[in-house]
Amino acid sequence: MTRTLLAAASAVALLALGACGDGGGGGSQAARSGIWAAGSSTVFPFATRVAENFSRTAGGAAPRVESLGTGGGIKAFCQGVGPTTPDIANASRPMKASEFAECQKNGVTDIVEIKIGYDGIVVATARNGGSFDLRLQDLYLALAKEVPGQGDAFAANPATSWNQVNPALPAQRIQVYGPPPTSGTRDAFLELGMAPGAERIAAMAALKGSDKDRFETLAHTLREDNVWIDSGENDNAIVQTLTRTPGSLGVFGFSFLEQNMDTVKAETIDGVAPSVETIADGSYPLARSLYIYVKKQHVGVIPGLEQFVMEFMSEASAGRGGYLQDRGLVPLPAGELAAQRAIANALTPMQAPAN
Repeated sequence: MTRTLLAAASAVALLALGACGDGGGGGSQAARSGIWAAGSSTVFPFATRVAENFSRTAGGAAPRVESLGTGGGIKAFCQGVGPTTPDIANASRPMKASEFAECQKNGVTDIVEIKIGYDGIVVATARNGGSFDLRLQDLYLALAKEVPGQGDAFAANPATSWNQVNPALPAQRIQVYGPPPTSGTRDAFLELGMAPGAERIAAMAALKGSDKDRFETLAHTLREDNVWIDSGENDNAIVQTLTRTPGSLGVFGFSFLEQNMDTVKAETIDGVAPSVETIADGSYPLARSLYIYVKKQHVGVIPGLEQFVMEFMSEASAGRGGYLQDRGLVPLPAGELAAQRAIANALTPMQAPAN
């Protein structure tokens, strides 16, 4: 089907949804001319910057960008096709198989997955605080709700200070501010930090071999005794909390670190500090990819959507030295950026995720 025919078919579908008054969004279908992107708080400043530039050059209604967390953005995106649902879901992790299935069930059948660049999850302290050289296993031993106890049993985590976890760490209380369960940053922290750290503990490594589901539950469940503190979707709020709470640590995206170097500092993980170079080459253990998901059925119906996506992936935006790098995005290598730009240009739908 040509792009013109696709646009016409999409327009008919959207008009039909509007006439029915139910596009999966649970409300009446009012007409919408501006682009709508929702999701990750980490991707939010990048999407906002693209929206600002797009508005200046393209004119028309300014794109609407919302910070709902990755899970919240994908949930809204997958509610259906029509003007009461977002055109783009911003995500700091890949879409899950369960989310993809929910999209399909609600008629969102053509989803374009585009990797926009890299980011790192940092564990940071106030600039005037003590220094930590954290190991991945320290994250698990400090922050897991349950840890290995006597024999084969697991018990509530008894650690209250960092030196109880690792004698090389400061003798100060464990208090970590981080994102809530709806956040892709939290999902990535569990996958990249907590689970690999748990595998370094002999009892947990053995458990993974015998009961993978039980291992994942224990490795991915954070403490609920005011040691790990959910701090909302606004990473800037976590940054501000560190300066007001001496001795505390925070978990947030690298881009927010770069914007606040005068007040906070990142701690090393396994001896590696987060930087553009260590995130791009993968040597920093908590490096991750960032994505946008585009609802192809809205292309040609929502004015400027296709052009907005191409602005996001342009050399001036996502390329090395582009304006998103100034905001803290770690650019894709040239070859990978070209491949992702080709997906965006062709609007190639993704396949169902395996996870």
